[in-house]
Amino acid sequence: MHGRRGTGVERRKRGHSWYQSSVSIISFSFILSIAACRIEKIAAEGRGAPPCRPGFSEDVYKVVVPDITEKGQPLFNVRFVSCGRGGLMQFECSNPSDFRIEANGVLYAARTLQRSTLPVSPLLITASDAATQQQWVAQVTLVPRQQEGAVPPVMSKDLKEIAFPPRNMDSQLKRMKRDWVIPPINVPENSRGPFPQELVRIRSDHDKNRSLRYSVTGPGADQPPTGIFIIDPISGELSVNKPLDREHISSFHLRAHAVDLNGNQVENPIDIVINVIDMNDNRPEFTHQIWNGTVPEGSKPGSFVMTVTAVDKDDPKTANGMLRYKILSQNPESPTSNMFTINNKTGGIITVAAGLDREKVPQYTLIIQASDMEGNPMYGLSNTATAVIRVTDINDNPPEFTAETFFGEVPENRVNVIVANLTVTDKDQPNTPAWNAVYKITGGDPTGRFSVPTDPTTNEGLVTVVKPIDYETSRTYVLTVEARNEVSLAKGIHTPRQSTATVSIRVIDVNESPYFEPNPKFVRLEEGMMPQSTLTTFSAQDPDRFMQQTIRYSKLSDPANWLRIDTNTGRITTIAILDRESPYVKNNLYNATFLATDNGIPPASGTGTLQIFLLDINDNAPRVSPQEVEICEKPDPNAINITAFDGDLSPNAGPFAFELANRPVDVRRNWTITRISGDYAQVSLKIGFLESGIYEIPIIITDSGNLPMSNTSYLRIKVCQCDINGDCTDQQHIMAAGLGTGAIISILLCIIILLILVLMFVVWMKRRDKERQAKQLLIDPEDDVRDNILKYDEEGGGEEDQDYDLSQLQQPDTIEPDAIKPVGIRRLDERPLHPEPQYPMRSAAPHPGDIGDFIHEGLKAADNDPTAPPYDSLLVFDYEGSGSTAGSLSSLNSSSSGGDQDYDYLNDWGPRFRKLADMYGGSDD
Repeated sequence: MHGRRGTGVERRKRGHSWYQSSVSIISFSFILSIAACRIEKIAAEGRGAPPCRPGFSEDVYKVVVPDITEKGQPLFNVRFVSCGRGGLMQFECSNPSDFRIEANGVLYAARTLQRSTLPVSPLLITASDAATQQQWVAQVTLVPRQQEGAVPPVMSKDLKEIAFPPRNMDSQLKRMKRDWVIPPINVPENSRGPFPQELVRIRSDHDKNRSLRYSVTGPGADQPPTGIFIIDPISGELSVNKPLDREHISSFHLRAHAVDLNGNQVENPIDIVINVIDMNDNRPEFTHQIWNGTVPEGSKPGSFVMTVTAVDKDDPKTANGMLRYKILSQNPESPTSNMFTINNKTGGIITVAAGLDREKVPQYTLIIQASDMEGNPMYGLSNTATAVIRVTDINDNPPEFTAETFFGEVPENRVNVIVANLTVTDKDQPNTPAWNAVYKITGGDPTGRFSVPTDPTTNEGLVTVVKPIDYETSRTYVLTVEARNEVSLAKGIHTPRQSTATVSIRVIDVNESPYFEPNPKFVRLEEGMMPQSTLTTFSAQDPDRFMQQTIRYSKLSDPANWLRIDTNTGRITTIAILDRESPYVKNNLYNATFLATDNGIPPASGTGTLQIFLLDINDNAPRVSPQEVEICEKPDPNAINITAFDGDLSPNAGPFAFELANRPVDVRRNWTITRISGDYAQVSLKIGFLESGIYEIPIIITDSGNLPMSNTSYLRIKVCQCDINGDCTDQQHIMAAGLGTGAIISILLCIIILLILVLMFVVWMKRRDKERQAKQLLIDPEDDVRDNILKYDEEGGGEEDQDYDLSQLQQPDTIEPDAIKPVGIRRLDERPLHPEPQYPMRSAAPHPGDIGDFIHEGLKAADNDPTAPPYDSLLVFDYEGSGSTAGSLSSLNSSSSGGDQDYDYLNDWGPRFRKLADMYGGSDD
């Protein structure tokens, strides 16, 4: 919507000295009166009459109303220039709750109004042409009457100037200051111009005498946002430079100034308030485009569903921001098209009809419209949103079984077995308390052997065996099961017959295990029962009465191996003496387990426990306790407390009688025993000093059995040196029990092994020394055979052996290293011509003991010689020639020629050659 402003043509009024303008002008006066404004006369001569333009005679009206306005009281008449449109014009007021306007333009009070309840914002009067849909808007400002004596400012188009108050009226200003209110300037937002658009003219009375300059300050002028308002510094015309937006800034507070050409202030600044009048330029906006709500099915009319909310940026105190809601459509239109309604002011949605059924219509979709101008479809702006209403489920449908009877079977004695699955149907929403089924057995199971839990996935009832079932007791079971939901049915809904079903269960016979009766079996016997004695008969029963089976018995557990059971009859006999003091007897009870097995297919077995309570007899002699004690050489006091230990129970145990044995005789001479109580006695020294050592004191102890038993028990007493506190100070404590035979044997074996190892080491060292001595060629220099060896000149070979180089037979230390034979006379087995290795050089007369080392060094050098032939190679020797005086070596025969020679001279060559003389020169014996 938009309104048309006036024509802006100034009109002359004859007979008056006032001028009228289309621009609103406010007159300010500091003497509590409005200065008279001179209205310039605009000549109309020479001009033709302006064309008729429809519209309000004034764009802004000011109406002074009393403090209390009664309902129906006329306030003023709005003049509209229709230009011959007749009765086609329609008038509307923006605040119909407080005011109403008739077709003739008269504005009436719709209710009683007081000064405090008058609207702050101006009223908007809208004139509409029904034929052309053209609209015009005028503003009406309601001003309450001022107190008596005050001159109110006038807000109308008759005002053109704001006059600065005269200086001589300051006293009156001070006296009437509180009642002086300058009305604001109202400027509609979104004006179309043209810009700049004049708002008001500011003038000072001093401009008659001198030139002045006018200016304005404040937000919108010289402060951000700057440039909205401008003023002509000479004429004082204040104009708006651009369209205003009330939603951005709703009012501007400016201050007008008047100065001379020198910049001196000639008037006090005056405040100017410019209110931006709201126009309907914003559509309502829903805070959510899609609204989600729920309502239970079967809800009564008037049940609240949800509230939708829309906001409008326009002034909420005017019709521009007053919203109204309504439902445009409903989908689906079932069972009726008007299942819901909405509060047009609050946006609350409620039900208006019955018949909500989730199983038929689970969801409704509503199109909601919000309109401003209090829902006026002609002037208001609107917007829409979607409301999705989900119908929630209630338990209005009971579960129903899919069959009247269900069947199942189960082997006897089986538990936690599912026998049958019960299926139901429920029209309510799945996986909700109204759909989840709960099953209850109402008949056929008095002993509670079955239960029916619910499968959380399929909602089926699982008939389960929770207690063993005996085929011999009952072969069939017929159960009555009822199905319900987790929550109760809705009010008025009754449980149908289909919510109850029958379950028939057949029991299957199986081979059951034999059982002992009673189990365990308790027997009281005295200990000491001899072997082959009959204790009792422990037989088992077969629960399968309809099967002809035999039972055989065996022993499963007999820790002490005391018992035997007959395989056919179950008769139990002893095979050893029963002893209550055995470690297998706990708290006088001996437990043995037996097994009974039938011959069924497959065989079944059962166990039974026999508990034998052994009664005590006096079969254990008492023993001294403790068996080892310590006492000082000079004890003070010199007493030791002892007691007795008896494996039997009272009365076959204590009180005990203690007595020292008669032998050895020094026992009673050195020691004495005194009874302290029935179970305790005191052993003490008779003499004042006893040498350190270990003493064994024989003590005779007798129990209190019906047939008393006595025993001589030895008490080992260690006598030692003590400190002032009575503690032994021996460095090496003598063990009371001493070393056992095994320990002594172990120690002796260790000593023997150590001696053998030492002996073997000595023998090995001796043998090593002998081997080292045997390797030496010469031990004593006096017996060295080299002293008797003579060196002769070299002898040549035969006549044909003269070409050989005999220098090779010389001693190693005389060989010339550079002597190389000609190639033509070289032997085949001689080493190739390579640089000769440097063999170790020795002195001409080495020490006799160095010969062995020399040989070893030469051997090592030969082994490392890469030019030497391999040891396993074939050596070829040259022919020595004929005619040699030396005989063939192969013809040497010691056995044949030894007897013709005399070897006695070898005895003169030393001890090493005497052996040869004995071997070759000795007699046959």
